[in-house]
Amino acid sequence: MENIRILAVNPGSTTTKIAVYQNANPVFLKTIKHTMEELKDFETIADQYQFRKKIIMKEMEKAEIRMDLIRAIVGRGGLVKPIESGVYEVNDAMIRDLKNSPLGEHASNLGGLIAKDIADTLPDAKAYIADPVVVDELSKLARVSGHPAFRRKSIFHALNQKAVARQHAKSVMRQYEDMNMIVVHLGGGITVGAHEKGRVIDVNQGLNGEGPFSPERSGTLPVGDLVTMCFSGRYSEQKIRKMITGEGGMVAYLGTNSAYEIETRAIEGDEEAKFFFDAMAYQVAKQIGSMCPALKGEVDAILITGGIANSKYFVNQIIERVYRIGPVHVYPGEDEMRALATNGLMIVKGEIVAKVYDK
Repeated sequence: MENIRILAVNPGSTTTKIAVYQNANPVFLKTIKHTMEELKDFETIADQYQFRKKIIMKEMEKAEIRMDLIRAIVGRGGLVKPIESGVYEVNDAMIRDLKNSPLGEHASNLGGLIAKDIADTLPDAKAYIADPVVVDELSKLARVSGHPAFRRKSIFHALNQKAVARQHAKSVMRQYEDMNMIVVHLGGGITVGAHEKGRVIDVNQGLNGEGPFSPERSGTLPVGDLVTMCFSGRYSEQKIRKMITGEGGMVAYLGTNSAYEIETRAIEGDEEAKFFFDAMAYQVAKQIGSMCPALKGEVDAILITGGIANSKYFVNQIIERVYRIGPVHVYPGEDEMRALATNGLMIVKGEIVAKVYDK
């Protein structure tokens, strides 16, 4: 088989992860850390992409990676306009929306920008993004919020949820498109999706205020109390947004966003840490239950993934509440780099066709 090389680029708020895969095998993995001092002079996140690109190229050169052998560069998808699941070639319309995102700034917006910039310098490479966080396959019923001034949005861990769902389907010798699954991503944010025959027809908007609370997000709050707080004059809009995303959840309750630290404290006898750890698991279990009606009770599997899935205690707290809904399978951690590379490999091999972003 031809040795196909794929470069995956996954920008985070203070890191840029890069990986080179030869076919399905990683040959180079690197996490580049960025200090706040390095990033403070950039007015917007989009302004960082040349800075980060130069560092990536320097690391590739140090590792003696031959760039001319790269066939596809797949960046983490950012906050573009809502799109269907899939792999999209980076085009002018996408670049416009990554630089001036209709949904706000996020480090993942840099993935497509960096991928395109590098690909344009190579003889045989094209730039793509895969399953960005704004993948939108919600059913019409799932979009209804309760008031016409509001519409439910789909923002979730699409890349990891889809990758794990496909991995599980393959492990049981079935097709993802033939199964109904509830997939739970446990990370800094928590999202729970109802996957019906290959489409995520309902999911909590885990970025800024829906679903379970998480290590750093508040999840769904009592709406009346939130409105009162907003108009109390005691808090700025920025402060309230921080309460919801970044300084909510475990950060607000216990002063840390580390699930490992919280579990350790609980094991060592910290009753407060144990209580809120249990409460987070309880809310996750409730969210799983809420996805069951979306699938009309026909659930082939419940998949639990993400970093916190490494905690057997936390996962068991969930399983004991949901195991009657369907068989539970745990896939600890997340492998977004492999998921990005796998999508790129499928494109190069012609197994799937890249979609066109034409919003």
